[in-house]
Amino acid sequence: MIYLDAAATTPIDPRVLESMMPYMITQYGNAGTLYKFGREANDAVQEARARVSQFVGGDQGTVIFTSGGSEANNLVFYGVKNYLKKIGRTHILVSAIEHDSVLRAAESLKKDGFVVEYIPVLTNGIVSSSAVERCLRRDTGLVSVMYVNNETGVENPVYDIGSVCLRHGILFHTDCVQAAGCHPIDAEEIGCNFLSVSSHKIHGPKGVGALYVKDTSILSPLICGGADQEFGLRGGTENVAGIVGFERACEISCAQRSEDRTAVSIFKQQFVIELQKQIGADRVHINGTSLLAPGKTINLRIDGVDNESLILMLDSMDICISAGSACQSHESRPSHVLTAMGLSAEEARSSIRVSFSRMNTEEEVVKAAQMIASSICALQMHTAEG
Repeated sequence: MIYLDAAATTPIDPRVLESMMPYMITQYGNAGTLYKFGREANDAVQEARARVSQFVGGDQGTVIFTSGGSEANNLVFYGVKNYLKKIGRTHILVSAIEHDSVLRAAESLKKDGFVVEYIPVLTNGIVSSSAVERCLRRDTGLVSVMYVNNETGVENPVYDIGSVCLRHGILFHTDCVQAAGCHPIDAEEIGCNFLSVSSHKIHGPKGVGALYVKDTSILSPLICGGADQEFGLRGGTENVAGIVGFERACEISCAQRSEDRTAVSIFKQQFVIELQKQIGADRVHINGTSLLAPGKTINLRIDGVDNESLILMLDSMDICISAGSACQSHESRPSHVLTAMGLSAEEARSSIRVSFSRMNTEEEVVKAAQMIASSICALQMHTAEG
């Protein structure tokens, strides 16, 4: 199998799995218990919290462990609802290209009297700080803009957006799930109040993520029960093995981020160059980011090709790519990210997302591009004959 969908998930690093095993087999104590066996599990959780906090540059705030990026995002919107209503800031801004978990969480607050407005994006997929500032109102309470888009790999100027929000006294949340591993993250420099990350995007286990919170006093819990669990904001027995694995994934990522960033950038360029060589450069269009931009993800439009048909054909050849977010892969509507950038529904349905990790090889990247090119030609020939 050739796996080129690292934006959906990454294979777990063997070193991460090794760090988790004791907490599933011999050190399986409940971190909330008082006896030594449980206290040792709690010590592991607290050590992991410090490491994840260091990973996101959030030494001045608090890291809350969650089940993943989507829960972390939801905790922001549901968590600040009561606080924002109390201070009369019921206008919420989210970018038009946010992850579905952010969009749906924001929309759910409409029933509570909140007004949700969508920040427009440029045709290259970037959310500019000036666009954010133009959308601000006197009653704006929260702005949410992702660092790196999960479908296009486009990097947003979150450091500038954070400055805008700080200047106007508005809470700022940034989803850094796709930025982690390839881009430096520093919550303090961004100036954000909330920052989301997820383990399985950086070769850690699934089912664990984290939310950095600058001030926990303004949050209400998303999951109630267990006043001592995650500062009373996320009830439930801690996933100790997953949290320890997340810690190890962060540690590895910090140590080799520059190396990983270079590797995935090379893979991305090799893939696109080979695909253009096979079917012609004029037939391969990049949606959003430049090929030379850092990051693991590239979104390509191949005119006249139905992305779903292509993905299914490649699946039969054991090649994994996607048409966009894994959370919406079974939906028939075109990508909201691409249409927000100005692409037509037909153009969006002709687009594919290809994303890489350090566990890919140059050989398989080039081979995949060649096989994808041959599949594209076969599909276009079939369409012409039909």
